[in-house]
Amino acid sequence: MISYSTATRVRSTAGRPVTAVVDGCAEVGRHVVFAFRAIAGIPTALHRYFSHVLRHIGEVSFGYASLLAGGGTIGIVLAMSAVAAMMVGVETQRGLELIGMTSLSGMLSAIANTRELAPVVASIALAAKVGTGFTAQLGAMRISDEIDALDAMAVRSVPFLASTRLIAAAVCVIPIYMVGLLGSYVATRLVVVNFQGNSAGTYDYYFHLALSPTDLWYSLTKAVVFAIIVAIVHCSYGFYASGGPEGVGRAAGRALRTSILAIGITDVVLTFALWGLVPTIPGVGLS
Repeated sequence: MISYSTATRVRSTAGRPVTAVVDGCAEVGRHVVFAFRAIAGIPTALHRYFSHVLRHIGEVSFGYASLLAGGGTIGIVLAMSAVAAMMVGVETQRGLELIGMTSLSGMLSAIANTRELAPVVASIALAAKVGTGFTAQLGAMRISDEIDALDAMAVRSVPFLASTRLIAAAVCVIPIYMVGLLGSYVATRLVVVNFQGNSAGTYDYYFHLALSPTDLWYSLTKAVVFAIIVAIVHCSYGFYASGGPEGVGRAAGRALRTSILAIGITDVVLTFALWGLVPTIPGVGLS
């Protein structure tokens, strides 16, 4: 005969996977609903909380002090883009030297930096610098019952806390992305022309031949979409944080992992959607 305690332990152990799946689906649904609520609250945030939107824009772009000393996002994106673009220039030069086509380095710089490097670097920097700050701010408000106090005062907490930050992230990513894109162009050209000794005229010719306004608009679209994803994910994790300060820290870590994964998946989807499965090179006619 099997004792009652043994049977109870067997039933509880067998039900754990099902419970984990149900809890996971419930959490995903909660974050999806929050995303729709944050997007739907954008008109309310612009109409009633415009001053808070402007304050968040200043914090996101320049930090709490100066451009670089205060840890502003613009300086971080510029540094990250320059370092990544230097590696693109080094590896591009090495690869093209193997097949004797180093003159095409400018073309690869225009395509790689514009279509992939600049929007992804800007969004990851936004997630690491700004997104975790959003999670910490909203998480601290949650565990100290400030969000409940807003609800008690008939203040719509999602538009006030999340939609304002969503607008700020979408607006601020545009100049941040442009600074990062310019830094990547300059860094790659510096490596290829000044350090590797390639012809500046040949590099610039193929660079301008492959770079098109359509690519720039598509790249900017990717950056804005990534910023919206980052803001929604981090605000959602902070809004539903629990467990005290330790829980807020765990929420920030989970939000950063989730946002980076979402950026990677969305990047692949948008690349195929905007440039197609068989992309072409502007000005060259290659596909």
